[in-house]
Order: sequence, then structure tokens, then C-alpha cells
Amino acid sequence: MIESMETVGRTEETAENAAAPLLHPPRLHPLSRRRLVPLIGAAAATAALGACARPVRWRAGVDVTGTFPRLAFTLTRARDGKVVTAADYLGRVVLLYFGYTFCPDVCPTTLANLGQILQRLGPLASQVRVLFVTVDPVRDTLPVLNDYSAHFAPQVEGMRPTPDQLASLARRYRAAYSVSPGDKDHPYTVTHSSAVYVFDKQENARFLLTSTSSGAPDLDGAAADLRRLLS
Repeated sequence: MIESMETVGRTEETAENAAAPLLHPPRLHPLSRRRLVPLIGAAAATAALGACARPVRWRAGVDVTGTFPRLAFTLTRARDGKVVTAADYLGRVVLLYFGYTFCPDVCPTTLANLGQILQRLGPLASQVRVLFVTVDPVRDTLPVLNDYSAHFAPQVEGMRPTPDQLASLARRYRAAYSVSPGDKDHPYTVTHSSAVYVFDKQENARFLLTSTSSGAPDLDGAAADLRRLLS
């Protein structure tokens, strides 16, 4: 179910055959649009884009320094309903992750692993924020997102986009997602990229974490990479 970065890091879950979500029972609602944006390329392709620059060597991350755009977004934050932008997070290390609360396995695994990485940072974790952007905003209301995000770590903040905001943000970072409403013949289906995008305190994209959705992620290596950005 979990594909590697070489196969674009996309995951797929359906209401028909998925296990129960971590916190909330399934509630099927119609979704007005379906979008699919260009996929994240393989790590080798990313490296090729930056062939003119010396790549940064990270322990767990895949370097994207100079090849991905700076952090930029407009989203509604679940915990307080405030519309926020990247400027609200200037001076913090930001981890950007696309998912949804009804995800049966990949999203809770990723967020739980990120929580463990944050624990390894100790007091430095206060300078990090994990922005969990739902790709299923119809079902993921602000209260649902807030309850779900708070389960993993204080630094995890649920973000709810409009359909246009989601499409723009996913396109900017070459992420993939699609939502197909269910009917009597087809289950509600959601797919999304599984990589975590990491930005430094100046909002520059620095590396991707691609193993946090797996059962054997390099948590110590990821924590060491984040410490470099926090130093």
C-alpha cells in the first residue's frame, strides 16, 4: 500500500476496504471536485535538478536545497480558526505533510513517527511546527482536524485549505492527491503523496523525509538533520 519515492510516494485508502481510522468513524459526504497534480519525482530526478550545486548531505533527508520553492501558503488553522500564511511561521523549522484524518494507516504512522522525532529534539522541539494539511477538507472539519492533530504532539497543527488553496499548494511542491466521492457502486477513495517537506527557519526548502510512513524510519537520523537546521 505504501509506495517508495521511486514510485512517487503515493498512498491509497478506500472506505470499503480500509481499517477504521485512528480517531473518527467513517462519514461519507459528497466532494465537489477531484484533483490530481503532478507527482513528486524520484530522488534521483531531484538530485539532477541541483546538479550545478553541491548537494547537502543529510543523514535521513533527501536534499532539495535550491530545487524546491520557498514555503508559501494561505490556510485555515484548525486549533483557532485563524487564516495563516508562511509569515506566521518565520523563524521556526516547518515540516509540511499532506494527508487526511480518515487515513487508516499511512497518516497516523507518519505523524506518530514525527512525534517521536520531536521527542528526540527535547527543548528544541518548541522551535518546530508540523503542518498537517488535509487533502479531504469536506470530511475534515476544523474540530475534527484539531482533535486528530492534538493526538500526536503539541507541535502538530491541522490545516484546512479551500479546494483552490489545496490545489495551488500541492502544485507548488509537486505533491499528488485525489478524492473520489463514494456512491453505491464505488467506495470513497483518497490518494496522496507520503513525503514530508522540511523548511528551515528562513522558509527555504531543505530536504524531504521519505521513510516516515514506513515501519522502520530513521528517527535518529531525522532528528539529527533537524538539529542542524535549528543550530
